[in-house]
Formats: sequence, structure tokens, C-alpha cells
Amino acid sequence: MSLTKRQEGILFAIIEEYAELATPVGSVTLAKLFDVSSATIRAEMARLEEYGYIAQPHTSAGRVPTDAGYRYYVNTLSENPEEVESAIPLRRETPDDKPLERGNRVLEVRISSQTRADFAIRGAVDSLVELTGNLGLATIGDQLYMSGIARLFTQPEFLDNQRVQAVAKLLDNLEPWLREAAPGQPLNIFIGQENPIGKTSQVSLIVSRFRSPYSDRSYIGVLGPTRQNYARVMSLVRQAGVMLENALSLK
Repeated sequence: MSLTKRQEGILFAIIEEYAELATPVGSVTLAKLFDVSSATIRAEMARLEEYGYIAQPHTSAGRVPTDAGYRYYVNTLSENPEEVESAIPLRRETPDDKPLERGNRVLEVRISSQTRADFAIRGAVDSLVELTGNLGLATIGDQLYMSGIARLFTQPEFLDNQRVQAVAKLLDNLEPWLREAAPGQPLNIFIGQENPIGKTSQVSLIVSRFRSPYSDRSYIGVLGPTRQNYARVMSLVRQAGVMLENALSLK
């Protein structure tokens, strides 16, 4: 579905505002970002809702992104990140801009300070947990190392016990699925219902493939709610894979 420049910007703004605040985004907030009337924003939001990119959880609420909306955003981020940057004319500076550089430094120090491959991988996973607030995971041989489960379940999306159970079921099947499916891209992103082993869990799985002494198809990544700062998380997961492959080739 082709979107106008304004519709694209409104979609991206809803995704970014919702990631930061975890509450539906209303027309008043968006009108300030785009310097247009609330009525104009509401008309564009209605069109985006028709396209299936956003939804209204309650009659009186603002809008939240759908899996399709997130996929549109992630594809644009992957193919043309400058388009995302330019789509919101009055984009606010967020506290996540500078910490991306700090996050890369944290990963580099944690990985390079280890003399054993398994310690380096575990250190990178623990860093991703600290930097993203998600569950971190990585394959070490035929084992799946996970960290940050308690941190994941403190996020507002997981106050519902049914969602917690759905995520737990996904985690039970994640290691054999990674081994059998072997996602082939350097960075692989599965959003919400795209998750082949957890369609009802409403989470996103972001994994980077890298070479290690254990396998040419080792994986490191995070699992968290679909409400993500995708630009930051995708960058950190990608960097973790690159840094691990470079560091482990020297050990």
C-alpha cells in the first residue's frame, strides 16, 4: 500500500510516540508535530486505519500501531533510514539518540574483555538486556543462553497472564526452531504474528546471525513486545553480531 509523505510521517510518529510512552497516540499530539489541525490528522489516521497500519483500542482512545504498521516502518528503516528521519517535520530529540553510541561502546568493551568465546557471547547478551530492556538470547553450540526474563515481564504488555504464558511457550520452542529454521539474513526481524512459533504472543524477535567457533550460523538477539524502539534495537543487535564475529575470529 502506497502512502503519501504525510501519512507515512504520521504512521512513523505514532510508532515512535507509542514506543516511548506505551499509551495510544492522539490527534492533538500529532498535530503539534506536523503543524496542522487535529481534524487533518484525524482524517489521515482514519485512512491509515483503513489500510490496516494502525488501530483504535478503545472508542475514546488514540491509535496504536498494528503488526502491519510496524512491518512497514521496519522495512523503511532497513531500506531507507533517511526517509524515516525526514518523515516527521518537528521530530523531538529523544534521550535515545546519544545512548546508541554509548551502547556500541558497552558492547565492544564487554566482548573484547573476554578471553573465552562463550563468555564473550554471554557478555554481549547481558549487555543487550541492559541496553534494550528486552530478553536477550544467543546460541552457544547446541544450547540457548537467555537472560532478562524478569526484566521483560516488567513491561506493561505482560500484565496479562495469558500473554505471559504465550511468551513462555514461545521460549520453550525457540532453540529447536532457530536450529531447524536457521534464519539466513544477517539481521532477522519477526514481528507479532510473523513469529512462526508464537503467533499469539504479540512479541518481536530480532536476531543477528554471526560466525563463531561453535557454528557458522550462531545467533544473538532480543525478544520483547512489538512496541519497540526499532531503530535503536535493530542497530544494537546488528552491532552485537558484527562485533562477536570479528572478536571471535581472533580468539
